[in-house]
Amino acid sequence: MSKYLDPKADIVFKHVFGSHPNLLKSFLNAVLPLAPDRQIVELSYLPTEQVPVIPSLKRTIADVKCKDAQGRMFIVKMQIQWIEGFKQRLLFQSGQAFVKQLEKGKDYQYLEPVYGLGLIASVFDKENPEWYHHYQVVKAENPLDIIEHLQLIFIELPKFPVHSPDEKKLRLLWLRFLREINEKTRTVDPELLSVPEISEAVELAKQAAYSEGELQAYDDYWDQVSREKTLMNAKYREGKAEGKAEGKAEMLLEIIQLKFNAAPEQLKHAILKMNPDQLSALSQQVLTAKTIEDISFVNNDGSCKS
Repeated sequence: MSKYLDPKADIVFKHVFGSHPNLLKSFLNAVLPLAPDRQIVELSYLPTEQVPVIPSLKRTIADVKCKDAQGRMFIVKMQIQWIEGFKQRLLFQSGQAFVKQLEKGKDYQYLEPVYGLGLIASVFDKENPEWYHHYQVVKAENPLDIIEHLQLIFIELPKFPVHSPDEKKLRLLWLRFLREINEKTRTVDPELLSVPEISEAVELAKQAAYSEGELQAYDDYWDQVSREKTLMNAKYREGKAEGKAEGKAEMLLEIIQLKFNAAPEQLKHAILKMNPDQLSALSQQVLTAKTIEDISFVNNDGSCKS
């Protein structure tokens, strides 16, 4: 029985889509919003460019960049954990590719469209059931008036339906390949294997196709993903705790203002710097104090004691 690797991991993603242009062409034609007469016929790979590092995304972005026969550029990024910086990163790199394609002295009419595709293995829009997010430049007064030269597409892989009469079948099959194939896969749905390009991609995801060094890099990738998830969760909990403390401080200042008809600036700054335990202790003082001077760290003039 064959064992598989997860194609969302950088080494597998690049092995499938970064070395086999026929697979990348089939994938892009399926998932991008390209009209039937604007499909990619032929493409060639381009070197990926360095962009500013997002600390929490150091190693967990896999990317492929290519150009088709018409001159259009396509930037594809696979990201496991969503953060807002990922959207700005894709916009930056797509905009950079758009600007750099024009040689000095050339007419702007020769600029070709750039498509940025972000594939995300987590949900970033929890309030919206939509999973396919297409951004392009439109006229505010008339959304049908479109500048098509810079387009961003973000796909939330956990959300898309397995079957939908409103979606292209090949699009869903390719996305199922990304979502369903992993180390737990023992049998592959024949529907996926019925498409020659996806069947080839499945073969390329087999563990046997990778060397020991590549398998170690694969394991290192997922270790890095785990570390970054842990770091992000820790930062979230820290931020949540800070938010609670800030809210408590602001409420306490409102009580002081209402009770004593005064809340000096020095006092405000001191309270906003307090931790939750200090705020709880101060709250007890405020509740029992008859004047603002009865609070232990406040002078008679309302200023804070040094």
